[in-house]
Amino acid sequence: MIAIVLSTCLISNPAVCREQTIPLSSEISAIQCMKFAAPHVAQWSEEHPRWRVVRWRCRQGIQHDI
Repeated sequence: MIAIVLSTCLISNPAVCREQTIPLSSEISAIQCMKFAAPHVAQWSEEHPRWRVVRWRCRQGIQHDI
């Protein structure tokens, strides 16, 4: 499985940071993940307005927590 891994921090307290994962289809490649990740990151940001995405990356072989 491939997933987008978000590094996020609270807007009200930037010292509080967490990693979140967004699972993607197992049929998607790492290159496709990088190409199509932006809308997923934007949607996550809209759904979590108290958090700011500091950076994101694609990673294979992880379990999701969202």
